[in-house]
Amino acid sequence: MDDVTQRKVVVVGGGAAGMLAAWAAAKAGAHVTLLEKMERLGTKILISGGGKCNLCHAGPMDDVRNKFRHNEANFLRNAFRVFTNDDYLKLLTDKGLEVYTRPDGRIFPEPPADAKDVVEVMEAIVREAGVNVVLGAKIHGVLVTNDKAIGVEMDDGSRIGADALIIAVGGSSYPLTGCTGDGWKWMASLGHTVVPLTAALAPLYLEESPNWAADWSGVSLRDCVLRARAVNAQGDKGKERMRWRGDMLFTHKGISGPVSLGVAREIAEAWPESSLAEVDLFPDMREDQLREEIDKWCLNYPRRSVGALLESVAPARLARPIARVAMLDMEVKGAYFIAKARQRLVVALKGWVLGKVRAVPLERGEVVAGGVALGEVDNRTMMSRKISELYLCGEILDIAGPVGGYNLQAAWSTGFVAGQAAAALPRTD
Repeated sequence: MDDVTQRKVVVVGGGAAGMLAAWAAAKAGAHVTLLEKMERLGTKILISGGGKCNLCHAGPMDDVRNKFRHNEANFLRNAFRVFTNDDYLKLLTDKGLEVYTRPDGRIFPEPPADAKDVVEVMEAIVREAGVNVVLGAKIHGVLVTNDKAIGVEMDDGSRIGADALIIAVGGSSYPLTGCTGDGWKWMASLGHTVVPLTAALAPLYLEESPNWAADWSGVSLRDCVLRARAVNAQGDKGKERMRWRGDMLFTHKGISGPVSLGVAREIAEAWPESSLAEVDLFPDMREDQLREEIDKWCLNYPRRSVGALLESVAPARLARPIARVAMLDMEVKGAYFIAKARQRLVVALKGWVLGKVRAVPLERGEVVAGGVALGEVDNRTMMSRKISELYLCGEILDIAGPVGGYNLQAAWSTGFVAGQAAAALPRTD
């Protein structure tokens, strides 16, 4: 047995990054122990993509990388080159899990397979590589001697030694999945800078408003644009902060779905400054084009009511609220739908202000922005620049990409790099 196979690697965290890191380290010849405090691996993966698991995003890795903010994209350059979306998908498909790509580039397991099947495949890959998986493992902290990681201390006071330690404990969203932010506390105690945490992919909670009601919960809008706007001094909508196109779901507290996840980070980072949520139900039409379509409808259906028109362009439960926003009489017939009223409807459909955002709940976010400062981690190996043989990967890092499989790709790729580097002998040059 050579020196490399004798390297003892301990991985803390059995989520996406941790499982990939453990597998990569074991395949590189290390003796690997994976410690997970929950009673199963991959608990947070199970909620990815609403349980469907958006595995990653299709396309060249430079295109995937450039969806991240500039400093994050630069940090991910090496990891995305070393372990690509194709590399990850091959891991799954070699185990018989079929995948498909949506028109928007998001890649999912082929139904009826879902997130549970992904976790099962990942666990099988990890165990087949010879990784010693320990569930229900409660970690108290990281052991460091002479600025070198040497293992972990358990809650019961016992210690597990390591030649290399990989921390892949995730963020602090969805605490019931085991993500309670422990890793950031450990890193701060070791002298790492932890960038302030905010929600990234999260629902939006709205203030009570005539334009939004809790009893709309469950109603969805397909292929709309959600715009997050600043609130000006008069309390009206101001400069646009961010927009995202996709589906939207009303909840009993506000809105969720891909468009909410898409704008949440910008709103959370602007907090406590207020933001308005504004919806465009016809993103492919200019106002003048939509007006022409409404004019045509009035000519073609002079005896139908405005209510019928609204129910043809929006979910039935939203017809009356839209009429109220546009100050319309639902019973007016098309023949008597005057020009000014038609224009008010156009404005409402292209810019329906739902109300002010009162919160972007960190605990409900699929991804958390903030974490260990990227300048303190070597992106070629994922090793800490402060503590040798301490490797960091996944959501513990200050990385938060957009909705669409980007964050899982960051976890897969940084986990792979960390695992390979941790398994290798230290350089002597």
